[in-house]
Amino acid sequence: MDVLFDPLFLAPFLNGLLLAILLALLGPYSRLRGEWLASLGVAQAAAAGLLLGTLVDGAGATVGALLAAAVAAVAKALLGRRSGNDAYAVMLLFGWSATLLLAANTARGEDLSRALIEGQLYFTGMPDLARISVLLAVVVVAVTMMSRQLLLGCLMPDRFVAGRRPFTHVDLLFDVLVAVSMAVAATVVGVMAAFALVFIPAWVAFRLANSWRSALMWSIALGTLAYVVSFAGAVVFDQPYGPVLVTALLVCIGGRFVIRG
Repeated sequence: MDVLFDPLFLAPFLNGLLLAILLALLGPYSRLRGEWLASLGVAQAAAAGLLLGTLVDGAGATVGALLAAAVAAVAKALLGRRSGNDAYAVMLLFGWSATLLLAANTARGEDLSRALIEGQLYFTGMPDLARISVLLAVVVVAVTMMSRQLLLGCLMPDRFVAGRRPFTHVDLLFDVLVAVSMAVAATVVGVMAAFALVFIPAWVAFRLANSWRSALMWSIALGTLAYVVSFAGAVVFDQPYGPVLVTALLVCIGGRFVIRG
């Protein structure tokens, strides 16, 4: 545990911890809406935007990632839910191909593409902690306010259709929150690790929990536990962080077959 509180690793540890909580909170909502694959598509689009921002302006990588994620969120909202995971798969493939092509034509493309795979958590500092803290606070407040409408929109859609209240602005706001969160997480912990934090804790939580609040708590607890274990393991054994985190989350899948909520 001393590793987690070493001054050299304290800021990166806290940055990743807040992102783990953030993504694990969004995961159950994405899964309930049947849009878990969208998080990977948005993350891949953010990766392409990051490389494009670097190609245009060396200092615009983060801005490029955020803009690309926002565009992906708006495109997803325009396509609607009827397109299902097909549209998200197209978004994923487009982002993947664009990322590799931009990496091949960017001076630091190879280093950046590797960082997007393995994550660059160890290079984050206190300024990043302030930004991630603000993002987490905004998401928690927004999701708390939208939770009832999001749940009713999934479980009782006919109620809104009959009342002519589709609440499309709520869906769009949630999509933007997911997009921004995935863009930030993809640049810090890596694309696949960010997707795993959205997908796996919620998937396991839906099997273990017996209520919605319980599902949220299980998801956050599993995401946090996997993050702490993987961070310590990656530092102690000098391993790339992203793959270690995904491995730790894959181990959590065993909970689906051992315990039934």
